Amino acid sequence: MRKIFTFIGFVSVIAFANAQIVISEIYGGGGNSGSTLKNDYVVLKNIGSATASLTGATLQYAPAAGTFTQYHTLPNITLNPGQTYLIQEATGGGGTVDLPTPDFIATTVVNFDGSPNPSVGIGIAVTSGKIVIANNNVQVTGPTSTNVVDFVGYGTAANQYEGPGPAPSPTTTTAIKRISGDTNNNTVDFTTGAANPINSTGGTLAISDVDFNYSKFHFIQNSFVKENEIIFGGEINDVKVYNMYGQVVKYAPTRSSYSLDVTELPKGNYIVTGTINNEPVSQKILKD
Repeated sequence: MRKIFTFIGFVSVIAFANAQIVISEIYGGGGNSGSTLKNDYVVLKNIGSATASLTGATLQYAPAAGTFTQYHTLPNITLNPGQTYLIQEATGGGGTVDLPTPDFIATTVVNFDGSPNPSVGIGIAVTSGKIVIANNNVQVTGPTSTNVVDFVGYGTAANQYEGPGPAPSPTTTTAIKRISGDTNNNTVDFTTGAANPINSTGGTLAISDVDFNYSKFHFIQNSFVKENEIIFGGEINDVKVYNMYGQVVKYAPTRSSYSLDVTELPKGNYIVTGTINNEPVSQKILKD
């Protein structure tokens, strides 16, 4: 994500510089053979420690080795720390499962060359491509373009990316997912995992519904988290970390490593839920 800008553009891009709204997840297998989900999608996320906004931004797309060919505008959005934002893109015509309620459905796609584009959403390539958040509708030429907010090149065929190499290649059933923060290095900032689109409500958890006293044991060994890592007492599945707004800010389907990196989460109270031996567990933590 670019944080350097000229004084002339200061007023218009200061929100982007401080926002820390980045591309968190990309999935291009929607509706393809072998896919369950019907649509491609992109998830944005506020990885900062304060509420952030995007105004007048676009999402632009390029094939792996080509120039940026198309874009669609984004509505003005405001995200709390850790909050996600789900954008529904094109479909391949197959699949059986709808995305969770999208925060935005891309219905109008514009080609940079001026030719008509009948697509409803961007058709994202499954294994390799380039996607960027830009602060305007000017065609991005690469990761150092002055209007770049966040740039992701993924898959081995991608010829542009942040850092020394691209993010890994997803499949029809997996997405690329941001691991934690943004180091401007697509290779280390992303991994692959099961496609798991999360909208801005994140499957919102009602805080009053959580039984903080439930558990035959404390499944988290360090409820006071000082080293940016939650330590579990054993293998746990379907781990979700909720902020105090009741929004999912971290998700991990399976944690056989007995730990979860939460470096990107700001200090504060969180609720961690999961399942152990098919039983639901929940525990409150404080990250310092």
